[in-house]
Amino acid sequence: MVTSTDTDSELAIRPPRQERTRQAWTRILDAGVAIIEEGGYEAFTIAAVCERAKVAPRAIYDRTASKEALFLAVYEHGLSRIRADEEIFDREERWAGLDARTLVVEAVTEFAGIFERHAAFLKQITLLSGAHSEVYRRGSAYAAQAADRFTAVVLGAGHEITHPDPESAVRLCFSTVFASLVLRVGYGPGFAAPAVGTDAFVRHLTQTAVRYLFGRE
Repeated sequence: MVTSTDTDSELAIRPPRQERTRQAWTRILDAGVAIIEEGGYEAFTIAAVCERAKVAPRAIYDRTASKEALFLAVYEHGLSRIRADEEIFDREERWAGLDARTLVVEAVTEFAGIFERHAAFLKQITLLSGAHSEVYRRGSAYAAQAADRFTAVVLGAGHEITHPDPESAVRLCFSTVFASLVLRVGYGPGFAAPAVGTDAFVRHLTQTAVRYLFGRE
């Protein structure tokens, strides 16, 4: 079992200050994400990152004290790409003028698209989170932030939601959507149900959300 037992100082990253070192650090983080996507935590070593990023080990040890600190920095770098995609939920113009059911369909579809685009990274992180306490903790915080964004958008249709507590209903709807996407990405499309293509899966997911929130399609 992997656990995060390092102190805060050992997990700290010393940020690069010069443009050249910032570029090298970005290459290191990008290389780390690629290694995780391709081989998971087992493939993640400082030597592998150095080789892929074409840097000397000192470029890493100047910034951090351990493999675990580097891994968590890479983890945050990978999540930053996902959070950047999730900014779509903060753009009012994206959701303006949509009727209630279309709003829900579009919100679920956008979220499913984020999982699809980042499937390689999310698969490895999902599989690791059960055995890595710090990844679990950070992943839980990320899921809560995603839930807040999704809920804020879908509550735009709150006046038509049939549940007496619309916000609780939307949050439970998000939990269902999130769990379905995590299972599909982490364990494959046929893990808990007959395997279907991405389009069919998203269609079923949106229909489930609409029927739960509005009582009918």
